[in-house]
Amino acid sequence: MRLSVLDQSPISEGSTGAEALHNTIDLATATDKLGYHRYWVAEHHGGPMLAGGSPEALIGPIAAATAGIRVGSGGVMLPHYSPLKVAETFTILAGLFPGRIDLGIGRAAGTDPLTTFALQRDRRQASPDDFPQQLAELLAYFDDSLPAAHPSQRLAAMLPGRPQLPDTWLLGSSPQSAIWAGELGLPYAFADFINPGGAEIAALYRERFAGGRDLQTPRTAVAAWVLCAPTDEEAQRLATSSRMTLTLLRRGQLIAVPPPEKAIEFLRREGKLDGNGAPAGGPLPGRRGIIGSSEKVRGEVEQLADEYGAEEVIVVTITHDHAARRRSYELLADVFGLEPSSARLAASTNP
Repeated sequence: MRLSVLDQSPISEGSTGAEALHNTIDLATATDKLGYHRYWVAEHHGGPMLAGGSPEALIGPIAAATAGIRVGSGGVMLPHYSPLKVAETFTILAGLFPGRIDLGIGRAAGTDPLTTFALQRDRRQASPDDFPQQLAELLAYFDDSLPAAHPSQRLAAMLPGRPQLPDTWLLGSSPQSAIWAGELGLPYAFADFINPGGAEIAALYRERFAGGRDLQTPRTAVAAWVLCAPTDEEAQRLATSSRMTLTLLRRGQLIAVPPPEKAIEFLRREGKLDGNGAPAGGPLPGRRGIIGSSEKVRGEVEQLADEYGAEEVIVVTITHDHAARRRSYELLADVFGLEPSSARLAASTNP
């Protein structure tokens, strides 16, 4: 089983978006050295909590700062963009960093309806819901398979990074995304941290999988919310920051990631902590959270991967303190016995 990273570039209360972006580069270099397989950055717009509004702008600096880890988008929200522009951007990245670039494609807006409208170039009316057509066009640019009569047919050969191409994934949290990924023969990453309990959807993807592209057998990854600390108690304390943000998110209130002290006081007032200060009502409101010490987290991550039939778990971790977030990934790498990049490099250079 592979372990990877999904970084949403969280903005801590009292910090700035610029600091959050520098933290993303720092975490990428750390997880590259620790032996994680891939590092994806997310796309969110118009909120105070997450700074990753442009994954395509972050991927290049991350790839330049790292050595072996795959780097990509988790994901690019295709409804905001021209398929040709996405194809051009990601072939440039693939040309600069061959064999290391992933293009994870999503359908969601990554924001509220007003910000979605503000992202449109043409604001005379709402954009059409034509994601399947957009996705088909994007893949046709990569495959150079547009019909000869198509007005854009010649452009596929002109993608600037050719012959290098990104690995394209479909992201999702619904049955429809699983069907599309299966029928198109794409690898599929399911967002359990958004929609917990999607094992049947992952199974649907495998049932509908049709080979014929570069992928001959289905490939499933599951993205999960994970927080690892030296003790279960410390992990639960750190997780109170996300418990507060998710509680308010369900009320339509967006905030930066608060410190645990502030979050604990809020949760006590809300009656969401028991008399011992432990969370009441599950790990995270409306979400699955794998939270605890190293051995506890390892067992639950392995159980999750088995539940989904996934070859890879993509770990999402948010804490107020960046050092605690780094420490979580360090503990996870250690308990899973990931091979540090220095050891991999030495093995590849020695007979």
